[in-house]
Amino acid sequence: MHVYLKKFWNDTQGQDLVEYALMAGMVAVAAVAAMPLLSATVNNVYSKIASMVTAAMP
Repeated sequence: MHVYLKKFWNDTQGQDLVEYALMAGMVAVAAVAAMPLLSATVNNVYSKIASMVTAAMP
Protein backbone atom coordinates (compact mmCIF):
# COMPACT_ATOMS: atom_id res chain seq x y z
CA MET A 1 0.00 0.00 0.00
CA HIS A 2 2.87 2.37 0.82
CA VAL A 3 4.40 1.81 -2.61
CA TYR A 4 1.06 2.53 -4.31
CA LEU A 5 0.61 5.82 -2.41
CA LYS A 6 4.16 6.90 -3.17
CA LYS A 7 3.67 6.12 -6.86
CA PHE A 8 0.32 7.98 -6.87
CA TRP A 9 1.84 11.03 -5.15
CA ASN A 10 4.72 11.26 -7.64
CA ASP A 11 2.52 10.77 -10.71
CA THR A 12 2.31 14.01 -12.72
CA GLN A 13 0.61 12.64 -15.79
CA GLY A 14 -2.47 14.91 -15.77
CA GLN A 15 -0.80 17.96 -14.33
CA ASP A 16 -0.23 19.82 -17.59
CA LEU A 17 -3.87 19.53 -18.59
CA VAL A 18 -5.00 21.00 -15.28
CA GLU A 19 -2.53 23.86 -15.60
CA TYR A 20 -3.70 24.67 -19.13
CA ALA A 21 -7.34 24.58 -18.00
CA LEU A 22 -6.60 26.98 -15.15
CA MET A 23 -4.73 29.29 -17.51
CA ALA A 24 -7.60 29.27 -20.00
CA GLY A 25 -10.01 30.04 -17.18
CA MET A 26 -7.93 33.02 -16.07
CA VAL A 27 -7.77 34.36 -19.62
CA ALA A 28 -11.55 34.02 -19.93
CA VAL A 29 -12.12 35.89 -16.66
CA ALA A 30 -9.74 38.66 -17.74
CA ALA A 31 -11.50 38.96 -21.11
CA VAL A 32 -14.91 39.24 -19.48
CA ALA A 33 -13.59 41.81 -17.02
CA ALA A 34 -12.13 43.92 -19.85
CA MET A 35 -15.27 43.87 -22.03
CA PRO A 36 -17.06 46.94 -20.62
CA LEU A 37 -13.96 49.11 -20.95
CA LEU A 38 -13.14 47.75 -24.38
CA SER A 39 -16.69 48.06 -25.70
CA ALA A 40 -16.80 51.77 -24.88
CA THR A 41 -13.55 52.34 -26.76
CA VAL A 42 -14.68 50.35 -29.80
CA ASN A 43 -17.99 52.20 -29.80
CA ASN A 44 -16.19 55.56 -29.83
CA VAL A 45 -13.98 54.50 -32.73
CA TYR A 46 -16.95 53.34 -34.82
CA SER A 47 -18.85 56.53 -34.02
CA LYS A 48 -15.92 58.66 -35.19
CA ILE A 49 -15.60 56.62 -38.38
CA ALA A 50 -19.33 56.93 -39.04
CA SER A 51 -19.25 60.71 -38.57
CA MET A 52 -16.23 61.01 -40.89
CA VAL A 53 -17.98 58.94 -43.58
CA THR A 54 -21.16 60.96 -43.18
CA ALA A 55 -19.24 64.25 -43.44
CA ALA A 56 -17.41 63.05 -46.59
CA MET A 57 -20.64 62.29 -48.43
CA PRO A 58 -21.89 65.13 -50.69
